[in-house]
Amino acid sequence: MNATVALILVLAVGTYAFRLVGPVLHGRVELSGRVQELLAAGAVVLLAALMATGALTEAGDFAGWARPAGVLAGGVLAWRRAPFAVVVLGAAAVTAGLRWAGVP
Repeated sequence: MNATVALILVLAVGTYAFRLVGPVLHGRVELSGRVQELLAAGAVVLLAALMATGALTEAGDFAGWARPAGVLAGGVLAWRRAPFAVVVLGAAAVTAGLRWAGVP
């Protein structure tokens, strides 16, 4: 067995074990209200950071203004409770329109 196959197997077992811990410990571990609030806030911060890096960077450099404008348009549409398809198509249309107009 080569190192790549061994690494894949280790990662697969680790992923399965990580997913199994939630249901197994569900009724046995009680978290305080403060810890639950911090976990919820951490999830929001992580998603915001992922969105920011995806919207603002490409290959380690600034992605240009069209992509952040499209993300902003999608965010506004989502905030206004537009259907998901409208949010995605609206963001894509804004980004494509700005790139067609020559905005990087």
